Amino acid sequence: MLEIKTLDKADERRDFPRGHIEAVHLSGLDFAVATFEPGWRWSESVAPLAGTDSCMIHHNGYVVRGRMHLRMDDGAESEVGPGDVFVCSPGHDAWVVGDEQVVVHDFAGGMAQEYAKAD
Repeated sequence: MLEIKTLDKADERRDFPRGHIEAVHLSGLDFAVATFEPGWRWSESVAPLAGTDSCMIHHNGYVVRGRMHLRMDDGAESEVGPGDVFVCSPGHDAWVVGDEQVVVHDFAGGMAQEYAKAD
């Protein structure tokens, strides 16, 4: 099997306050590029769409641009920036740090499938 898609013709785009994702869906892989503007915070921009107190999506991510702070429900927190590869379990909040747009590539599939979808 060989399957190729381009983000120039994403299968879908989901907009939410201060950000959006563009996703392609392939056999065995859902890939998303998330763009977050300065001032974006999950608990303010996406929580109303998700209907949960924290993000319940698992992320396997790669940060292309900008800085983002992650805070887990258990209190653990860290910051990611350009070149960082990260895994983040469900149960977290996140926000843009500073005045630069954040771009994250997400390979987990959860973002491409469920992130910022209204119930």
